[in-house]
Amino acid sequence: MQAAWLLGALVVPQLLGISHGARGADREWEGGWGGAQEEEREREALMLKHLQEALGLPAGRGDENPEGTPEGKGTWGTEEDGQGEEEEEETTTNPTTGPSPSPTPEDTVTYILGRLAGLDAGLHQLHVRLHALDTRMVELTRGLRQLREAAGDTRDAVQALQEAQSRAEREHGRLEGCLKGLRLGHKCFLLSRDFEAQAAAQARCAARGGSLAQPADRQQMEALTRYLRATLAPYNWPVWLGVHDRRAEGLYLFENGQRVSFFAWHRAPSPEPGAGPSNAPHPLSPNQPNGGTLENCVAQASDDGSWWDHDCERRLYYVCEYPF
Repeated sequence: MQAAWLLGALVVPQLLGISHGARGADREWEGGWGGAQEEEREREALMLKHLQEALGLPAGRGDENPEGTPEGKGTWGTEEDGQGEEEEEETTTNPTTGPSPSPTPEDTVTYILGRLAGLDAGLHQLHVRLHALDTRMVELTRGLRQLREAAGDTRDAVQALQEAQSRAEREHGRLEGCLKGLRLGHKCFLLSRDFEAQAAAQARCAARGGSLAQPADRQQMEALTRYLRATLAPYNWPVWLGVHDRRAEGLYLFENGQRVSFFAWHRAPSPEPGAGPSNAPHPLSPNQPNGGTLENCVAQASDDGSWWDHDCERRLYYVCEYPF
């Protein structure tokens, strides 16, 4: 008897599955195959009935769904629908079982502590970034200090090179003046054929280790006259000397500040013998100096060595003197 029940428990679900599969196939093939399927369902229902009788199963269990008819389907569907409705009711009623709980003081404190923890974390990140920026700033400051020190060293080196170049240029000018010019005692004179104003000529002579010519006595003046005449002959070119009265009118000084002790001013030619004296100035070669405050620098003529006062901004040849 137990074997019969076991066999029924194994076979009936399979037959029910077959009936359900047939029912699904019935839905798919309704139409032209309706008659054949109806016969197949009747045959299956009859077989199921005989099997229930052989196994001694209650007839009511098989009558509930004897051949997978719509009634049986309705019964199972009703149960399934009932279960589905219960699940839907549970699903529907579960979210709305009661009103949402109001926050407690503990929840508020927890929320505030969480926000404070977030702010603390943000502040910590800001401190980390500020520390990184501070470190970078220190490195940049150190690098800038090193660059300034290097620039200072470079500036000193450049200044030293410029000073060395100036010394070399002065030494070169001195040697050139004594080798190419006129050597006279403890000084040398060298003519320059560049046109310059008196101040610019003095600057160029000083850059080469000398100054504008400053004949200390008449002997040096006569030697300088012979040198200029021999160099510029047969032309007569005025040449700047280191003599001026810029400080005070009529007070003639050398470029080194010493007062001039002798003069060789140009004088107008004397009248012919037998002619009466004339107070009118010579139109081409008047007596010098005659410029007043407008002409404060002295130039020497290259033909006779006479001195002429000129405007200091006039561009003339110049002669430098160098110590020997």
